[in-house]
Amino acid sequence: MASVDECRQALQELAARLEQHAEMQGRIDLDRTLACRITDLDTAFHGRLEGGRLVDLTDGDDPQAKIALSTTSDDLVALVNGQLDMAKAVTGRRVSIKANPFDLMKLRKML
Repeated sequence: MASVDECRQALQELAARLEQHAEMQGRIDLDRTLACRITDLDTAFHGRLEGGRLVDLTDGDDPQAKIALSTTSDDLVALVNGQLDMAKAVTGRRVSIKANPFDLMKLRKML
């Protein structure tokens, strides 16, 4: 089981990758609140997606988040490290993403 600090680091790495992607691919019209819930650690992080970037990442949950991702600590780290495919993780129910269908299509462009 990964620690809270390892999950925080993984999300910061994801934010850095999304920043690079946004610089190369251009702005994606997606401005939504985001919550990432780590089920096995009973913890959460939240931030905002703005123009294809993950900003204002901080500890704690946002129950009103427009996009909510739930997964275990190990699966989060594996996703960010490229060891777990997002589509397979979602279809295998290792990751749950709650968002409207239009936001999901935009998220695919970001990843």
